Amino acid sequence: MNAESNNTITAAACGRPRVRSNGPGSPWLGLAGALFAVAAAFVGAPAHAQDMQSAPSFVDNFSSFDRSRWYVSDGWNNGNHQNCTWSKDLVRLSDGVLSLSFEKRKLKDREFACAEIQTKQRFGYGVYEARMKTDTGSGLNAAFFTYIGPQDKKPWDEIDFEVLTKDPSKVQVNSYIQGKPKNGKLVDVEGGADKGFNDYGFVWEKDRLRWYVNGKLVNEVTNPDELPTNPQKIFFSLWGSEKLTNWMGAFADPGRKVTMQVKRIAFTALGQPCQFPESLACTITNSN
Repeated sequence: MNAESNNTITAAACGRPRVRSNGPGSPWLGLAGALFAVAAAFVGAPAHAQDMQSAPSFVDNFSSFDRSRWYVSDGWNNGNHQNCTWSKDLVRLSDGVLSLSFEKRKLKDREFACAEIQTKQRFGYGVYEARMKTDTGSGLNAAFFTYIGPQDKKPWDEIDFEVLTKDPSKVQVNSYIQGKPKNGKLVDVEGGADKGFNDYGFVWEKDRLRWYVNGKLVNEVTNPDELPTNPQKIFFSLWGSEKLTNWMGAFADPGRKVTMQVKRIAFTALGQPCQFPESLACTITNSN
């Protein structure tokens, strides 16, 4: 663990098996009360929130690293498609910014090291939001997503934002339902995912799933057969591949440390007031 930080976690996204560690179990320290008492019925009836168990709403601005909330991946990888080993040393916290990095450093049977974190608890219907900035590099994937799977004795469900850093002008949104990819779409990130911090969010309801980039609706799904049904953990990850060239581009050693940065992550359960002024939960309605 670095002197700069107190961190660690795991992530990915693409049609292939995942190997994920659950991490040590621990109760969540949810934020008490809301900062703003804005209308609670922003995405659906509160009864929806009762249809699926969920950890409480929270906002994490990374003023410190909350080890009761986060588990850091270290010393393993997600499979043969991944050319790097997760390293806790590449998860750092400085001045309210969480950094996850990728660099050339031999760890176990991989020539590169990479970074991932995941929550220790699972979340259900609600608004998920991250403010982050990516780097560039062919063959790399900077991801913010939710996931649950067989290692948790559940079907593989997943909801994704993935910046394939070969082209940071776009972000890929998609989901997995019982391990099958659904709703994949490349959408524009105005100004570029690498030029500044952007807001990525999705609103997950019992009968609908919507993705937003900087407050703009970019994808929507209402088909009940294409909606996740299991509470999931929240992940951030930066990793590389030399095999998934059709999707991620041909891998090229960047010759430097590549980094994605996260300033904020928040989950607001359905029926709960929004927690910060810029939150989707403050403005979202059933129609947008």
